[in-house]
Amino acid sequence: MLNSSQKKTLLKLARQVIMNSLNKEKKQFEIPEDEIFHKTTGAFVTLHKNGNLRGCIGYIIGYRRLWDTISEMSEAAAFGDPRFSPVTQDEIDDIDIEISILSELIRVKNIDEVIIGRDGLFMKNGFYSGLLLPQVATEWGWDKNTFLKETCRKAGMSSNCWQDPKTEIYRFSAEIFSEKELLS
Repeated sequence: MLNSSQKKTLLKLARQVIMNSLNKEKKQFEIPEDEIFHKTTGAFVTLHKNGNLRGCIGYIIGYRRLWDTISEMSEAAAFGDPRFSPVTQDEIDDIDIEISILSELIRVKNIDEVIIGRDGLFMKNGFYSGLLLPQVATEWGWDKNTFLKETCRKAGMSSNCWQDPKTEIYRFSAEIFSEKELLS
């Protein structure tokens, strides 16, 4: 979906948004003419510090232009993920930014449709919902059963919630790229 130049542009935007917040600068970034940045799509920004998760926030489905989503989610991942303290100036050089551009959600009718390494999962049941990106199962070496259980847990439900007929399960793919991969 994105070429190397477009990916680099989004990664640079993400880093600059975080740097501006750290430096208490309020600067708007002019959106390039490239139509991909105007597309409405779900996306997540993930921060890693020395290989460990340091923040991850995004939109499951597209509400805003990709450019605006990456800008907003970069700041949210760095300063608004409730699992972590805000990123500081002292650690910013150790932070690697990863972006995941999500496909549309596809309702899972049969668990056999889910493929580890290709699919992320989103589950919901009533007021509970949770999502794990495709790379999570691969990074942790999970099989399909473990991935399903961990997505249930992420949603705040019992680990076997995926077997409940009331639980809606969706799969999606993602285009994933990082500074470590593209800007090193």
